Amino acid sequence: MLNSLYIEASKKKNSIKNIDMKIKSTIPNKWEDIKIKQSYKNFSLAAGDGSYNKKKYISFTLYAVGCESIIYSNNKLIKIDTAEIDSLHHNEFTEDLLRTFMEILEIKYAIKSIKDFQVDYYLYDGSLYGDLIRPFPNTNPIFEKEDELLNNMVKKIQKNLKYFDSKIYSLKLIKDYSIHNPKQFDYTLFLSSIEKLLLLKNLLNNNKKIITISKTSTNHDIFKSNIPDIAVFDRYTKKSGISNIIYKKVLNEIKNEFLIEDKFFKNLEFTIFYLRLEDNKNVIKVELPYKANKKEVLDIIEKLKKYSADGYPYLLKKAHKEVAISNKNMDELALMMNIYEKIGREMLE
Repeated sequence: MLNSLYIEASKKKNSIKNIDMKIKSTIPNKWEDIKIKQSYKNFSLAAGDGSYNKKKYISFTLYAVGCESIIYSNNKLIKIDTAEIDSLHHNEFTEDLLRTFMEILEIKYAIKSIKDFQVDYYLYDGSLYGDLIRPFPNTNPIFEKEDELLNNMVKKIQKNLKYFDSKIYSLKLIKDYSIHNPKQFDYTLFLSSIEKLLLLKNLLNNNKKIITISKTSTNHDIFKSNIPDIAVFDRYTKKSGISNIIYKKVLNEIKNEFLIEDKFFKNLEFTIFYLRLEDNKNVIKVELPYKANKKEVLDIIEKLKKYSADGYPYLLKKAHKEVAISNKNMDELALMMNIYEKIGREMLE
């Protein structure tokens, strides 16, 4: 079969088209080369990242999820982290659930960094705007507001926000209420999504402290092309600089109601731009969860530059490397837990 693929590849040599030259010609109007200086101001900074992985067995899925936040303050590095490991019944929404688990922990530790360590800025890996407009998985059955058990658990999640809990509280509720019926997965996904949104509101109440950084993006708001904006800028600009600033309101992007706190999230506005901190390094996407003017944006850029290496925020890079959960890690964890279940592929190995 590989020989057939090699033959097809040779036939299609040079057939993958480059970015449309018409798009390239508009770049000077959408990108500004600037020499970015390091901020002279004193400020504290933190960054965090999360990770998850899973190992699928015949009868269940073993998963591990964790996050780490790194705080840099008063010339000292402080690390805080947490992790969960457990099993799940097989379900088509397992990936959505594990991503939600990871985001819950990431948000919790972002809040902890801001409140307990009084950091001035927190670098959040990914896109909060993207998280908000990504639709909630359409589980079956969809819960009704009259579901008394569900409402009781939602109230407990709201109450639990007053206290810092390093674990995923919605999982604890599922166990406390001994939900082991066929609806267990649906309850877990729904409640964890509620927990994530409530935590996200808590985090966004500190919106002027949040800076989100994305290494990749599928957005095409600037060039209106099927090629992502970040790809265009990355290929056809080389100097340090910044793209045009765009503003996006959540209300304009999502018409469905949020599961909770709909008015709060619909009223949010984001400042979004693309940035290269050093010549010939990768372009990144930056989001600020508030409307910032050009002067405020330039101030943020200079602060990012101060604690960056090779064109990327150092703390984020460090957190990303340290938090990753590899397949080898999953194998080791399974052995430590004395799991010798079949995966169903033994006859192929």
